Amino acid sequence: MKVEIIDFTSDLAAEFRDMNLTWLQEYFYVEPMDEDLLNRSEEVIIARGGKIFFAKTGGEIAGCFSLLPSKEGCFELGKMAVKPEFQGQRIGQQLLSFAVEYTKKQGMKRIILYSNTILSTAIHLYRKSGFEEIEMENPPPYARSNIKMALNL
Repeated sequence: MKVEIIDFTSDLAAEFRDMNLTWLQEYFYVEPMDEDLLNRSEEVIIARGGKIFFAKTGGEIAGCFSLLPSKEGCFELGKMAVKPEFQGQRIGQQLLSFAVEYTKKQGMKRIILYSNTILSTAIHLYRKSGFEEIEMENPPPYARSNIKMALNL
């Protein structure tokens, strides 16, 4: 499947919010930090030096992710989602590969993420891409997080 990775534009803010609300509400609940990131994405992510990218295929937005500047001097991969009707088509893998390459091009040496092991498909994708589990701070930034992973570039 031909997938184009495109940059955030204001008219895609609702797509970003809605895709992420779908999985958050299915598996967990929406935390205050999620609400801030999703409802004020331009202000909280873009204006603070972060990025949001989308996967587009057949003229439709199929997935997304964000890169947030981390206190650790790297990017934090967050809010990666693929719409249910596009799952199983390697779109998540393409988004992740793009995120890693983009991070390298920015001169960063590491990318981190927070997740939960209940998301077994995502954890498998991260491990397959070279991410390894690292120690998580206590308390974690998200109540749902039970795993922190990193990929050294």
